[in-house]
Order: sequence, then C-alpha cells, then structure tokens
Amino acid sequence: MRIDIAKTVGYALLAALTVGVSAPARAQATAAPKLYNNAKQKLLDGKTLSSYTVGRPDAALYCEVAKHYDFVWFEMQHSTMTWADIEKMIAACPHSVATPMVRIADELESSIQHATDIGLLGIIMPTVDTVEKAQAAVRYAKYPPEGRRSMGGGQAPRIWIGEGPEATMKYRTTVNENMMVIVMIETPIGVANAYEIASVPGVDGVLIANTDLANFSGWFDRESGPYQGMLKLIHDATRRAGKYLGATGPVPPTPFPRSDFNFYQGGEPSDGYKPPSARPAPAPAKP
Repeated sequence: MRIDIAKTVGYALLAALTVGVSAPARAQATAAPKLYNNAKQKLLDGKTLSSYTVGRPDAALYCEVAKHYDFVWFEMQHSTMTWADIEKMIAACPHSVATPMVRIADELESSIQHATDIGLLGIIMPTVDTVEKAQAAVRYAKYPPEGRRSMGGGQAPRIWIGEGPEATMKYRTTVNENMMVIVMIETPIGVANAYEIASVPGVDGVLIANTDLANFSGWFDRESGPYQGMLKLIHDATRRAGKYLGATGPVPPTPFPRSDFNFYQGGEPSDGYKPPSARPAPAPAKP
C-alpha cells in the first residue's frame, strides 16, 4: 500500500514539473547537441563532403580554403611537414568551417596523440589490412571508455572550446563524439578483410584508395573486371557495416552509383570556390 502511495505522489510531482513545458521544448532538451566537427555533422545530415589537401606549411592558404571546404586533409603520410607546422596552421584560424583532419603515417600511440592534442578532429589511417590496425586508430584517437587516449596539455581544448579548466573538461567529455576515424583500404588483403575492418566500433568511414589499390594489386586498368570487383567488395562491405564510403580522386568508373559516395579527397566545394591551384593564370602584362 505504501509503495502504491509513493508511486502516486511521484507521478504527481513529475506531472507538476512538466506542466507549462511545451512538447517542442521537451524535445529540444533531449535532442543531441550539434557537433563542432562540422564535417561529421554534415554526414549525419546526409550531405556529401569535399576536401582540400594541404601538404606544406602555409597558414594563409589553410585559413582561406578552410572557409569553403567541408574538411581539410593535412598530408602526413607523404609530406615532410611536422606536427608543429600543422599546430601553427590550426591555431591561425580556430573553429574553422572545414574540419581539420590528417592522413597520418602510422597507427602508433605517439603519432595519434600528437594529432589529437594539436586540435585535429579526424584521423585518416592509410593501408589498413587488418582489424587490429583499425582498432589501434580508434583506441588512441578517443578517450576512455571508448579508447585509451591520454590527457595532455595541447591546444585542442582552446581551439574548439575555450580557455581554462572548465573548457578542458568540456572538451574531454565531448570530443569522442566529435572525433572521426577513417580507414583507407588499399590492398587485396584489405579488400578481403573489408567487412571486418569496417565493422570495428569507432570507425566512421572507409576510404577507397584508388591509386594504391591499383599499385598494390597490379591491376592498373581501373575499368578491368578484377579492379572493378575490388571496388564493389569494398562498397558492399562498407554499406553492410553501416559506415560512410569515401574515395580519393579522380574517381574511376564504379560498378555502383556515384551517389553512394559520402566524402572525397578532393571534390568541388558547394559554394563554387576555386582554390589558388585551380584559378586561371593571370594574363601576361602588355609591353
């Protein structure tokens, strides 16, 4: 009897607390907050992403293209840039429209720690052949309990949240959902393991590496049956795992609709912007 009375009182209090609160207001209170990783938010909103690749230290260039593209691809696998170079560029224009991401050289804890500490919000892991390599990318990109990223004193909280201890803790409690992990499948071994790789928890998307897929397989004719078959296997595995699908450009003919791609290394920004490399050369001065 006492339990029934307590339940009745509890329900009455709950009803009193919610009186005057509209349904939209209650829905807003429970809605997921918008991510500060704009690229990830756009994917959730069903948009297709374009990117610009930065392979040399140039803060002015980064800040310019970051106003127009969905994400900036910092190149660390094939460039000679340092983490300090990228750190300075990110600091030059915090809270950029384009999400700063990096194609990293390896899956070492130290490499991913440097990347995340300076404020990058995306790890693009190349030549992923195994589940273990994909797991390592997630493990060191995310704080516990989803990963085992260490808390350091880098600029990341200042870039995305602000100054002070409260900002640091807000960053710590929000960055996991804002971090993106993209794995690149580039070899026949990776193709064979594509579904298991794509299914790793914390992996957001799979990127088909068009050039190295030909390089490592030996099928340089990208319209050949074997090459097209590898594309389809990656596509089907990624879709089956429920992850986003991307490609490096230029994209070869595919055995599935181009609309199935969610993001690109390259592509045209939606505002029609032309980067310096794509602008026509100025006419020579008249003598």
